[in-house]
Amino acid sequence: MRPLAIIGGTGIDELEGLEVIRDHRVSTPFGDTSRPIQEGRFGNIPLYFLQRHGSPGAIPPHRINYRANVWALKSLGVDGIVAINSVGGISSAMRPGRLVIPDQVIDYTWGREHTFDEGEAGELMHIDFTEPYHRALRLELLAAADSGGVPHEASGVHGVTQGPRLETAAEIQRMARDGCDVVGMTGMPEAALSRELGVPYASVCMVVNPAAGLDDLPLTLATMREILAREAAVVRQLLSELLKNRQRA
Repeated sequence: MRPLAIIGGTGIDELEGLEVIRDHRVSTPFGDTSRPIQEGRFGNIPLYFLQRHGSPGAIPPHRINYRANVWALKSLGVDGIVAINSVGGISSAMRPGRLVIPDQVIDYTWGREHTFDEGEAGELMHIDFTEPYHRALRLELLAAADSGGVPHEASGVHGVTQGPRLETAAEIQRMARDGCDVVGMTGMPEAALSRELGVPYASVCMVVNPAAGLDDLPLTLATMREILAREAAVVRQLLSELLKNRQRA
């Protein structure tokens, strides 16, 4: 089986436990990736890792070169992409510290390079996006969470906003009416670009704060970082179980 790729978000600057073998500086038609892609082994399992924000830099969500990142991972022959996203919780079950494996997405972003279709192929690239996350890869994540005893929400609607600012209380109320369970800034166009290239893609969302207006306390980066540090360990546990299950299969 070809190796998986992990795309890390805020709080996942490095994948602890990954023995890095080499860095790949992939030249793409769309420019540079966020940073060199790490190839390594997680235990004895081959794996690729990319930090989408470009650690140690800090590329804001609307400036990430999603096309270069996804194209580069595809060119390395990955079997699928598991994306780690930090999010705010909207629905009552999505409290800080909760892990969510979403099954749907609503895209509120604008102005991002959201497709590889430049109109040069002579036909339009209409992809089926009814299920934005790859079903089989989602089921693998859910099975890994169950077998590893990782508490999680097995579904949810991931609303993706433009950033880098956080949302207003009224915007969160609107998103709740739309059916969003969590809100983040980096889930799109990553998922759609992966679908265009035929790369299985699924997301693991870490809820690090209540969304705007849903808690009496102000949102602080210090609190969010504290929860991120705890959740990063849980994500590593989930990924470890996922890779072990793949090796057994």
